[in-house]
Amino acid sequence: MAQLVYSSKINKIRSFALILIFAGIGFMYIGLLVKKIDWLMAIFFLIGVISIVLSTVVYFWIGMLSTKAVPIICPSCEKPTKMLGRVDACMHCKQPLTLDKDLEGKEFDEKYNSRKYQREQKKNNNTK
Repeated sequence: MAQLVYSSKINKIRSFALILIFAGIGFMYIGLLVKKIDWLMAIFFLIGVISIVLSTVVYFWIGMLSTKAVPIICPSCEKPTKMLGRVDACMHCKQPLTLDKDLEGKEFDEKYNSRKYQREQKKNNNTK
């Protein structure tokens, strides 16, 4: 059976921002290819610029979010990494991580980070 590979939330968001940059450059390049049609070239350039500006906003946001992340040492690779939420993966070795004692030993699932799941757990604990 194939082993699942997890990815750090910070790395996922950074990868998304990088894809936005390349998409923006791609749109502007397409705009150069259709420079005979002025309005179409302007639309492609505008989409490209918006994509790059959006990636800048995403990079700024993840930078601010990264300052609030909990720095830990990964138990597998022993390298420093940052954790967002109740469960996350190591940035280096992709090892699933948690700081929540209730989740230790459970199967890794990103649903543990959702507020809906946390409310349901709190509701179940109160009824017991």
